[in-house]
Amino acid sequence: MSKFKISIDFSEVDLDQLDTEEDFRDCAKTLLPSALLKLGEAVAEKTWEDLQIKLKAQGIKASSSQAEKRKFIQETVRNYKKNASSRERQELEDYIVEELRNQQ
Repeated sequence: MSKFKISIDFSEVDLDQLDTEEDFRDCAKTLLPSALLKLGEAVAEKTWEDLQIKLKAQGIKASSSQAEKRKFIQETVRNYKKNASSRERQELEDYIVEELRNQQ
């Protein structure tokens, strides 16, 4: 999947009801939007950190405003969710299925 590790909340999932591959896939599809959000947040956080380091290295004052960081992350997450490719979505779905199996 991705180099970013995300934690997925399985508290609402009845793992005992997951028997077939279709059950796992249906559950993963239900969890996919929130997983995309978490992955988008992880990507945005890393991107923000990298940008701050690059700006400092170039002698440019980096922004330390929490409001600016929050706005950047929100915008990045929104764009990530909207523009995630079908390959990325499938990889994330596969990751969720794998995690569901590990939880069971």
